[in-house]
Amino acid sequence: MNTKLHAICDSQGRPLNLFVTAGQVSDYIGARALLGSLPDVDWLLGDRGYDADWFREALKDKGIRACIPGRKQRKKTVKYDKRRYKRRNRIEIMFGRLKDWRRVATRYDRCPKVFLSAIALAATVIYWL
Repeated sequence: MNTKLHAICDSQGRPLNLFVTAGQVSDYIGARALLGSLPDVDWLLGDRGYDADWFREALKDKGIRACIPGRKQRKKTVKYDKRRYKRRNRIEIMFGRLKDWRRVATRYDRCPKVFLSAIALAATVIYWL
């Protein structure tokens, strides 16, 4: 069983919203699910998996500037702020800290709802208590 965790984090790397999808599902599904719950921010940092024209347009409509590098297969290159993109390591550090919890790292729970609850509990204890 394989899953992907999609998260919205603040500038300090604390998770604000979490969403779990199946491992074989595209990142666009997670992006679409979390799009409505985006906070009022200036920039969104994301990896290449979130590079889609519709996602960039939706962010632009909300007044959010995207800092997402383009996919390698893209015919027209997309400009992004490379210096700002380096701050994405805070998100990767957040995922690493969540995986310090053995239950999250080894995915003991078979049910996605229970697994998401375990992740939410870990995130609450690590970042908010």
